Amino acid sequence: MSGGGPGGLQPTAEQPRVEVYDTTLRDGSQQVGLDLTVADKLRVAAALDALGVDVVEGGWPGSNPKDAEFFARASELEWKNARLAAFGATRLPRRGVDDDANLAALLAAGTPIVTLVGKAWTLHVDEALRTTRDENLAMVADSVAYMAAAGRRVVFDAEHFFDGYRADRGYALAVLDAAVEAGADTLALCDTNGGTLPDDAARVVAQVASSRAVRVGVHFHNDSGCAVANSVMAVSGGALHVQGAANGYGERCGNADLFAIIAGLELKRGHELLPPGRLAQLASTARTIAEFANLPLAPRQPYVGSSAFTTKAGLHASAIARRPDAYAHIDPGAVGNQQRVLVSELAGRSNVLAKAEELGLELSPELAAEVLDQVKDAEHRGYAYEAADASFELLVRKMAGALPEWFSLDSYRVMIERSAAEDRSEAIVRLRLGGERVVAVGEGVGPVHALDQALRRALAGFYPALSGIHLVDYKVRILDGRAATSAVTRVMLTSADSVGEWTTVGVSDDIVTASWEALAEGVGYGLLRAGAEPPPASPAPDTPCHLETIGENA
Repeated sequence: MSGGGPGGLQPTAEQPRVEVYDTTLRDGSQQVGLDLTVADKLRVAAALDALGVDVVEGGWPGSNPKDAEFFARASELEWKNARLAAFGATRLPRRGVDDDANLAALLAAGTPIVTLVGKAWTLHVDEALRTTRDENLAMVADSVAYMAAAGRRVVFDAEHFFDGYRADRGYALAVLDAAVEAGADTLALCDTNGGTLPDDAARVVAQVASSRAVRVGVHFHNDSGCAVANSVMAVSGGALHVQGAANGYGERCGNADLFAIIAGLELKRGHELLPPGRLAQLASTARTIAEFANLPLAPRQPYVGSSAFTTKAGLHASAIARRPDAYAHIDPGAVGNQQRVLVSELAGRSNVLAKAEELGLELSPELAAEVLDQVKDAEHRGYAYEAADASFELLVRKMAGALPEWFSLDSYRVMIERSAAEDRSEAIVRLRLGGERVVAVGEGVGPVHALDQALRRALAGFYPALSGIHLVDYKVRILDGRAATSAVTRVMLTSADSVGEWTTVGVSDDIVTASWEALAEGVGYGLLRAGAEPPPASPAPDTPCHLETIGENA
């Protein structure tokens, strides 16, 4: 499978150089629920620099103490690929550049690039700024000239440019000309409201770029779902500078997803945006930044999402087994992702065989059919193996006779006590580990926590690897709300070790039972990954119990 994939192009040096400008730390951080600390911002900047973007916009130093501290500490990073930009607005109406606190803060940030935003739509000049149109032109020219005279490279963000171009083309272009004549190096045409469509984006950019001697760029928002398409079309129209945010972060519907832009232009339009070999870091960079943002990476995110190259239809899996590129528009490895085949009630035998091969297991066609029957029956009862790969692997290994038994459950009991002072749960688990019976007691803030504590205490002396396994997520879904409190419950539990994460599933009309199933499988899968050896199976009915206890603070 070629790097460009079906219909794609191999990158060539013949294409003009397109500058990649990231605005995650400023425009992207305006997303609801995204709150980066200064340390987070430094980590994100380092990740973007390692990926190889050209410019990292660090924020607005004159707007808040956090951004001011970021610029003060930006020298702590060893910048290898990117240059840092500070963002701010043109001077205020009827005020000189020497008397503008915002411009003073931009200079004090000490960045080689300064991005100035100015109004390009008459509506905003008249109603938002409430100044004259001539004064707005002067504000742009004075501010750009001030920064250029101070030795800064100036990127001028023409705010609401596409709306302004539609409303009054002559004035919108006059704003650009004022910036260019004052020394702006780059003109970024901004679709601030996100309503522009791809054909209009390409047409307007071509008209502007063909008549301006400076670099023309774009900054699109995704309110009409076209931000990435607009950016790619704009480059086709002559744009040589594209702005976007990691994972499409940003207010309202977000900014253009910079990672999708990079992948599309490199793999399908032959541009070289990143240093050689860096494109394969795209998926890992997306995940890393999502972790710093404390937001889940959208599974369906193009190119880098966990579902971007995933199929669960049996017909598709059968074709993929013969030709991996049959249902993928690029080679997933080109962006650091991978192709996956899921198993669900929609699966065919090909899915099971492909998934087993992915796991390093060889199944006969007959056993694959038996596994498929088991999966379909289980999913009919509420299981979801497509989102719980670990549970599926344990099922296949068990049916193939290749699953070690690290422990088996005799019984457990959970007690919940509520008092005026505190809520307390206690769990007792009785396990068999080879020929030994173990009873362990755990306390916790709820029944599942108490069970987890008791299970870990029971196993700790047998499996040291358990200390490196921890829970990272716990989700509960009621499958039939009409049954009220007796409804069937599905629990999805994600565990992790130092290498990665895995998810297990449990289903029952009792939430504790469903939780125990997911919990026990999560621990078992972790031990499988760690290569733990099960205890020797030598049943001894008279073997005494081994009692362990654990408190919630242990």
